[in-house]
Amino acid sequence: MDDSDNLEIFLIATPGLEAPLCAEAIERGFSDARTVAGGVVCRGGWREVWRANLELRGANKVLVRLGSFPAVHLAQLDKRARKFPWADYLRDDVPIKVEATSRKSRIYHAGAARQRIERAISETLGAPISPDGSVRVLLRIEKDICTLSVDSSGEPLHKRGHKPAVAKAPMRETMAAMFLRECGFDGSEPVVDPMCGSGTFVIEAAEIALGLHPGRSRRFAFEDLAGFDPDVWQGMRARAHSLETELKFHGSDRNAGAIEASTTNAKHAGVDRITRFQHCSVSDVKPPEGPAGLIIVNPPYGARIGDEKRLRSLYGSLGKVLARRFKGWRVGMVTTTPGLARATRLPLLSPGPIVDHGGTKIRLYRTDPLG
Repeated sequence: MDDSDNLEIFLIATPGLEAPLCAEAIERGFSDARTVAGGVVCRGGWREVWRANLELRGANKVLVRLGSFPAVHLAQLDKRARKFPWADYLRDDVPIKVEATSRKSRIYHAGAARQRIERAISETLGAPISPDGSVRVLLRIEKDICTLSVDSSGEPLHKRGHKPAVAKAPMRETMAAMFLRECGFDGSEPVVDPMCGSGTFVIEAAEIALGLHPGRSRRFAFEDLAGFDPDVWQGMRARAHSLETELKFHGSDRNAGAIEASTTNAKHAGVDRITRFQHCSVSDVKPPEGPAGLIIVNPPYGARIGDEKRLRSLYGSLGKVLARRFKGWRVGMVTTTPGLARATRLPLLSPGPIVDHGGTKIRLYRTDPLG
């Protein structure tokens, strides 16, 4: 695996959060990063692939494009797949899982196409094919062009590897990080989440403030690819130097179980010394001592018709508490409908793009510093 390879690297975004992911990639020095449908494309060698998995907070997966060729029928696909330099990328002792999709192509049967790729890999490389393979090879056929990619991440990247406890309806870490970015958060101000659940916003904010890499605690699929160099990788992981901060990051929740989960998660993430979690209802939330910063909150959004009426009073009391007690603080609130957001009576700016949160459409509503 030659690191001078000029690979096309595809960062999968949460739908609606492509722009902040692109901004993050540019900030982290990934070259030629630009948004495309479904994510962000950039270029680089394999070390950049490893670094993207280690450092980027907003990517859900990092795919690497290995090559493409035209094919209009299965025999042609078969022939070209057997000529493909699989050994440059895959190991013959690691089980491979192949997935295929086809759109607007003469090869329309994705299952048959998948079988041709599986056979080419097993017969030319000798690698075992398995539905539970730790390395995923992806074939996309679009307008008769076959593109082969490999998933370098393995488990989705929101699984940071240091979060055992999850509350119900959790905000994914990747989404939380991008919403923090959309609120202008860069680690230099305190954060308060008055409905913190399992602590995702607070922990992501604390990690950002300490300069910790999101992928520091887990393993990745690229460790099973040909040419992976464990010494170089260990060096990359070790190079991360932690920053110092005087700030504290605060979460509270009326559910005692959520506070327990948050505290456990903060400890596992190594940010417990700068996070504080408190069991209290929204009406009892007070600003911490020190400078104003960002309030970020993901309140409940009723799934059923009729829930919204009941929830409006909750949003109303949240808005009252913030307006009365948090002068000078900005608010970022993630919810489903303009009606719920407006129920806070806060001076909202125009909402962010629609984001797909596991099938629920949500948006970020923000304010300037409260007067």
